[in-house]
Amino acid sequence: MVIKLQFFIFLISFSFFLFTAVSGIPSDGINEWCNKTPYPKPCKYFMNHGPRHFVPKQKSDFRKMAIKLAMERALKAEVHTKELGVKCRNDREKAAWADCLKLYESTIEQLNKTIDPNKKCTDFDAQTWLSTALTNLETCRTGFRELGVSDFMLPLMSNNVSQLICNTLALGNNGTNVKETYYGFPSWLSPGDRKLLQTSSIRPNLVVAQDGSGNHRTIKAALDAAARRSGSGRFVIHVKRGVYRENLDIGNKLRNIMLVGDGLKYTIITGSRSVGGGSTTFESATVAVTGEGFIASGITFRNTAGPQNHQAVALRSGSDLSVFYRCSFEGYQDTLYVHSQRQFYKECYIYGTVDFIFGNAAAVLQNCMIYARRPMDKQKIAITAQGRTDPNQNTGISIHNSRIMAAADLRPVLSSFRTFLGRPWKQYSRTVFLQTYMDSLVDPAGWLEWDGNFALNTLYYGEYRNSGPGSATGRRVGWRGYRVITSPTEASRFTAENFIAGRSWLPATSVPFTAGL
Repeated sequence: MVIKLQFFIFLISFSFFLFTAVSGIPSDGINEWCNKTPYPKPCKYFMNHGPRHFVPKQKSDFRKMAIKLAMERALKAEVHTKELGVKCRNDREKAAWADCLKLYESTIEQLNKTIDPNKKCTDFDAQTWLSTALTNLETCRTGFRELGVSDFMLPLMSNNVSQLICNTLALGNNGTNVKETYYGFPSWLSPGDRKLLQTSSIRPNLVVAQDGSGNHRTIKAALDAAARRSGSGRFVIHVKRGVYRENLDIGNKLRNIMLVGDGLKYTIITGSRSVGGGSTTFESATVAVTGEGFIASGITFRNTAGPQNHQAVALRSGSDLSVFYRCSFEGYQDTLYVHSQRQFYKECYIYGTVDFIFGNAAAVLQNCMIYARRPMDKQKIAITAQGRTDPNQNTGISIHNSRIMAAADLRPVLSSFRTFLGRPWKQYSRTVFLQTYMDSLVDPAGWLEWDGNFALNTLYYGEYRNSGPGSATGRRVGWRGYRVITSPTEASRFTAENFIAGRSWLPATSVPFTAGL
């Protein structure tokens, strides 16, 4: 794949060279464009030290050039990162380095999709994929830091790729998405997928059963078979009731996979990887999915590492246009990792203690039950930790028409622990609660600092027409970035139709969804 991409970039670069040779336009104009980006220095340096570029008249043309430049540098960075593998001095460095390789590959894929002439790519698509590319590189760095090994390898991997991607995001269209209304599921789901979710008798392509009554005894074996199928249409795997002790990685090549369980009480996928056990947060997931168009229904995703092992993910999704319907996510710290891309959760249950819904996707959770569990002594409970690092990323966590409650183990000791709606993991953290019931466990301050004054002026935290004893806003934090939303217009930016362009893809999944407020 890399060789193909490099050849693709060579062709683009060569065509630019020919154009310039014919037109003889001076390169100062490029500097003027670069001055309009957040990081003009690397922009000017690489634009002027590569093949000579024509000076574009339109911002959109310059943006394409900026994306191609970012991809060119990302390819070089990926090769450099591979070569550094032999320098890893221990298992922890190796674990963080291995994540980075995967994440660079994904970054290149996202950048390539954005400029692929064969893809019908809207401004919103482009902003989503560029947001993901940037999130990937931040995740790469985070792995070294959380395993306490950032001193040696991380400086060797230093490059300008993140800054070049920030430039492309700043050049994008940051307006709201096309307003679309559909009541039921988000519209990125095809009518066929909708029917699949709404019917009780789905005809699966494969059946997984531990007792041997299906095609396979493990989910991994069924996914391996799905990877060998021809075409990339919807592929349904029925996972019969049982507790499946498997760690699954549903990768980029496994598109349009649908896992259907026998109900969240009966079909359970469980694992116990954790940062305490030597994994990165990224690799701790019991189930990780990056293949586009993933759907799960009637399944529990569980991580049993416990609160003492710190970050331990039950499910990580970096699957664009993914849907989780009537699923449960059970863990303690970092249960549900909404890593990147556009995601929709409907009628799901989420259990955890610290930062248990976190990541940097554009994620909408609708009609979900969110349960705070008993944490370790002296810990504070934070429901969300959103990870937006750039103001132009179209990402955030939107929790709509849901319920926030204390789990059974927290109820008897409720007075010993404080529960907050979220805390700012990254500089531009963005989270909203819309029309959600908040029980008395929610602290009157509502939100918690991450580290002193970090991000309090740059975050965006909003509450709109919530209810319940924990929803009173009179004693909430006074940060500049926090607001009680009173305008339905402002609140509607975070609905399924606007925040994740749900009307264009969710109907196809047949998961019922409310498009607006």
